[in-house]
Amino acid sequence: MKTVIYFLFILTLFVLMPAVIVTALSWVPTVELLGNSGRILYFHVPLAFLSVLSFVTAGYQSLMVLITSNKMKEREYKAYNAALAGIFFTILTIITGSIWAKISWGSFWNWDPRETSIVYLMLIYISYFCLYSVLKDNENRYRISSVYLIIAMIVMPFFVFIIPRMYNSLHPNTIINSEGKIQLEYTMRLTLFMSIAVFTLLYGYIYNIMNRISALEIKAEEKIYDI
Repeated sequence: MKTVIYFLFILTLFVLMPAVIVTALSWVPTVELLGNSGRILYFHVPLAFLSVLSFVTAGYQSLMVLITSNKMKEREYKAYNAALAGIFFTILTIITGSIWAKISWGSFWNWDPRETSIVYLMLIYISYFCLYSVLKDNENRYRISSVYLIIAMIVMPFFVFIIPRMYNSLHPNTIINSEGKIQLEYTMRLTLFMSIAVFTLLYGYIYNIMNRISALEIKAEEKIYDI
């Protein structure tokens, strides 16, 4: 299993990722009305997708903490690591979105509904880390923090998919048209989906490494206590 994961990482990092970058920057045509600035789409959207994926993973692991009685410590650190990865990808989503906004609208920040909602979502998850830290010596920390992540996962779709669509937005609707269909041409769709897939593989490897480090830290702590 470790060999397969390592192989996928090498393939992603040295073959697929460069291919996606070259394809996104040179092969696909420009996005209508956005010109070359629209090429950031192939990086901004996958990062946003990974943010959502990470937060869903954190919520799922937290749910398993509450409904199962085995591997609670393991699921707790997996939930924590997923939330941490989610914050990282959310920050990158905001940065790439701000760069796109500067090019398209002339300003890095415009208080657009999509910009504002993603920041609120980021603050919700930053609050989780504050809560987790405050409850360090509380024996019920894993339950309280798990409930928080589950609630955050339930709230997340409102900030990502619903609230931004309730208000007028400057955000370009370059992927989904008013009929709910993908409006990118074939080469653009292929590149976007390939980019999402490659970023997801990279995320899976990074998340696996984070969990392995956490497992080693727990084993080290247990040996210290045994001594």
